[in-house]
Amino acid sequence: MKTSRFMRFLGGRDLVFGVALLILIGITIFIYTKVSFIFNPVLTILSTVLPPVILAFIAYYLLNPIVNLLERVHINRIWGIIIIILGISGLLTGLILLTAPAIETQVKELASKFPTYLQQMGEGIDTWIQNSFLAPYYEQGYAWFTSNLSNVTSRITEHLGGAVEGVQNVASTITSVVVAIITFPFILFFLLKDGDHFKRFCLKLLPPRYRDEANQILHNMDIQVGSYIQGQIIVASCIGILLYIGYLIIGLDYAITLAIIAGITSVVPYLGPMVAITPAIIIAIVNSPIMLLKLGIVWAAVQFLEGNFVSPNVMGKTMQIHPLTIIIVLLVAGNLFGIVGVILGIPGYAILKVIAVFFFEKFKARYNRYYGEDYGAYEEK
Repeated sequence: MKTSRFMRFLGGRDLVFGVALLILIGITIFIYTKVSFIFNPVLTILSTVLPPVILAFIAYYLLNPIVNLLERVHINRIWGIIIIILGISGLLTGLILLTAPAIETQVKELASKFPTYLQQMGEGIDTWIQNSFLAPYYEQGYAWFTSNLSNVTSRITEHLGGAVEGVQNVASTITSVVVAIITFPFILFFLLKDGDHFKRFCLKLLPPRYRDEANQILHNMDIQVGSYIQGQIIVASCIGILLYIGYLIIGLDYAITLAIIAGITSVVPYLGPMVAITPAIIIAIVNSPIMLLKLGIVWAAVQFLEGNFVSPNVMGKTMQIHPLTIIIVLLVAGNLFGIVGVILGIPGYAILKVIAVFFFEKFKARYNRYYGEDYGAYEEK
């Protein structure tokens, strides 16, 4: 029986098998929702294994180019890995020993004084509003806030489930962090040593017909994710260093602590810098209007240098993602997965984009095969 061109375009008989597969997947998901408790041990294992694996992959993308460089200059790969890990561990240990006392002092002092800073800033804003045309609206807003949000503390306490459970959660989180920090160097070592062998092993599991395409997808993913992680960490480090220098020049209190916060949060594009500047603004406002002006100049200078010199040379054009897309991805990923989603949202989007582009190219080739002669070819680029 002859099938129509449209059915052949959709896959012909393969379409029936595809629909049947989707139905089976739907049934499987439905059954999983009914017996999901059976998989709790699996989820526990994954939650334990994933953090060190993610850390190891981030470090892998940072260090693998250096290991490859050492291998090209005839240094055995294993010795190159050991040298790099020991060298970085020693460097980090030295930096921590040198900066830890100053950072500890600043963090303790900032933690103790920050509520006072917030109170002083709030009093200043309150005084300004009371003497401005916004005074009537301020009274209404304060009354609404008092009537509707007066029991926020009790609601938060109920939501967290009490102090005992909160302490248990904190202890569990600290334990997970310590386990991840201890185990990820071992995972990193074997990733650097056997990463290419593992990739070839996975490709051999696929039918020979699909190996070249799968290898191309993995290669594109590697480029996208690797360039993003390397570039973002380098950019964040440059921002932290530049802000530290700027804060020292203008004499802002807690310079190294604020610079470290800015460097860490700048890993998240667009949203990170807004979070980074907030504590510095509060401290500058309480200090004096002149300090706030100086902070604005420093921040503008750092953003100018980062936007015009650092990011274009480090990030390049590899991550071709529109800024609006980045903001949407960060908001959605943060809402779904919390802080982990905010950090890993862009690399995850890059992976999905590579897969989507691959299948779209396949779709265009299939369209050209069945409809190109009659209606014109689908543009390849």
